[in-house]
Amino acid sequence: DAEWRGCNVTIPHKVAALEFVDEIELLSGDAGATNCILQSCGRFIAYNTDIDGVSEAVPWDKIPLCMIGAGGAARAVMPVLDFRCDTLSLRVVARDPAKAAQALDPRNDYGIEFHGFDEAAMAMHGAYGIINASPLGMSGQPPMPPQVLDGLRRTEPNAWVFDMVYAPIETELLRVARLEGRRTIDGLVMLIGQAAAAFEKFFGQPAPREHDVELRVLLTA
Repeated sequence: DAEWRGCNVTIPHKVAALEFVDEIELLSGDAGATNCILQSCGRFIAYNTDIDGVSEAVPWDKIPLCMIGAGGAARAVMPVLDFRCDTLSLRVVARDPAKAAQALDPRNDYGIEFHGFDEAAMAMHGAYGIINASPLGMSGQPPMPPQVLDGLRRTEPNAWVFDMVYAPIETELLRVARLEGRRTIDGLVMLIGQAAAAFEKFFGQPAPREHDVELRVLLTA
C-alpha cells in the first residue's frame, strides 16, 4: 500500500521485527531493537523512538543506575546511557543474568554488572536511579518480585524511580518507591515522548506537544 506510512511495534516483537526491514537507523541498530517502522519508496526503515522517550523521561543526574529487565525496551536505554554518561555504572537485574549479559553487553564493552532477582538488593544498593524496562507489574503480567520492592529502600534517599509500564499508571514499584520518599516517573512520560518522535517521522512535522496534558488525561480515562 503506497499510502501506508508505517507502524509502531511493541513487546514482545521489538527485536524480531528487525529481521523484516530493509534498513536500520544508526541508533536503532545500536539498540538492537525497533519500535517504529516507516515506509520510504517501498523500503521499510526501522527506528527506535523509545530512545527519545527514555531520554525525555529520566534525569540521568548521577550514577550508579540499576535497570530491571534486558529485553527490547531495555535496549533503548543503552544508547542514551552511552551518550549521557561519561562513565557508565549500570547494574542490571534480570531473571537470567547470563542471557541478559549476552543481550545488552555481549563483548563486555560497558562492564555492566548483571544480577538475578535474588541479588536485587545488592544491585540497588546506593543507586541514584532505578529503571524498570521489563513488563513486570503490567496488567496481565507477573508482579514485580518482592526482592525488587524491598531493594528500593537500599537506594540513595534522593533517588528517582522510572517505570516504563503505563498500564496501570500507578504500578506497585512506583507506589512503594513513593512510600520510601523516592522521586517517581511513570510510563506515560516515555509513552508520550516516544509517540511524539514517531509522529514527526510519520507526518514530517513536530508533534503538537501543547496537547500532552490532554493526551495524558485520555490515556488514563
